[in-house]
Amino acid sequence: QVQLVESGGGSVQAGGSLRLSCAAPVRTFTMGWFRQAPGKEREFVSAITGGGGATLYADSVNGRFTISRDNAKNTVYLQMNSLEPEDTAVYYCAAKLVTYPLNGGYNYWGQGTQVIVSS
Repeated sequence: QVQLVESGGGSVQAGGSLRLSCAAPVRTFTMGWFRQAPGKEREFVSAITGGGGATLYADSVNGRFTISRDNAKNTVYLQMNSLEPEDTAVYYCAAKLVTYPLNGGYNYWGQGTQVIVSS
């Protein structure tokens, strides 16, 4: 069983930044970030391949969020800049062994970390 542990959530004003971290002992796995806002379905945010050579972003966060990984630390990051109230959600880290598609098919999930962006 793969355990994923997210951290770094919190409250921030619009325009601010947060960095989420996901501790994941899965250096070869593709890692993704998803989010779920109140009353909405969980949606894809970003993903990165095991070696970090490929990334993918949802249109809504492209240019504002950056995903990265440090395999030496078994950690995946999501740097979130220019945050908007619409980014308010519970953010989940996810992992899978199969690389593609990057925006789906994840087998392992963290418990989530809350992000609140106030206007």
